[in-house]
Amino acid sequence: MINNSELKYIQSFAHKKHWTEESVFIVEGPKLLEEVLASHWIIRKILALPDWIQSQGHLPAEVVEVDEIMLGRLSLLQTPNKVMAIVEKKKETAVTDFKNISTLLLDGIQDPGNLGTIIRTADWFGIKQIIVSVDTAGWYNPKVIQSTMGSCFRVNLHSMELETLLQTNAKSVNKLPVYGALLNGKSMHEIKWEPANFILIGNESKGIRENLMSFISHPISIPRIGEAESLNAAVATGIILANAKAL
Repeated sequence: MINNSELKYIQSFAHKKHWTEESVFIVEGPKLLEEVLASHWIIRKILALPDWIQSQGHLPAEVVEVDEIMLGRLSLLQTPNKVMAIVEKKKETAVTDFKNISTLLLDGIQDPGNLGTIIRTADWFGIKQIIVSVDTAGWYNPKVIQSTMGSCFRVNLHSMELETLLQTNAKSVNKLPVYGALLNGKSMHEIKWEPANFILIGNESKGIRENLMSFISHPISIPRIGEAESLNAAVATGIILANAKAL
């Protein structure tokens, strides 16, 4: 059974202040539950309809059976989907390893749907590490979690000041190339992509901030054929990663 205090607690995750400050976050739907169950993330509690519970074997958490009416009251989705869970956030650790990998840098991505789609796209292309600026949308936002379709459980995300990171890289003996997505960069088809690198994507409307521009060693752009002024940030990321990983 779910009492009123538990109901209000779960409902409060619809508000940024709550999902930002709490040590847990909400996951909803069979697909995402399948992903988190297959991962190393810790589930504190599962709330589900009887048919979903009966379809499962052993579950590594407390399971509470609810009916459709209660699930509808608990859910943060417009259309509740059989099951939801309270999952522990992972303690964020310092990033130290950039060798032999592409690291995606996101500068001020604001839209939760864009961020979730970028995480999902990065997972598709084998990017295992994303670093976001401190003002990027929070990745525990329920909208971000839903739009990743489970990729958030496989891609490591870190939040930090990108200028500090890029300053450190610039002073390093083993400095990595920084590919920055710009409207006036060199065609991405003419770029030599190094296997270890940083790929920097800017804000949806303002692009990459001025204080980061000097750290870009390879300004790149997606050749335009039609008349559109710009591309959605998530779409642009996908095109750039497809090109980078194809070479």
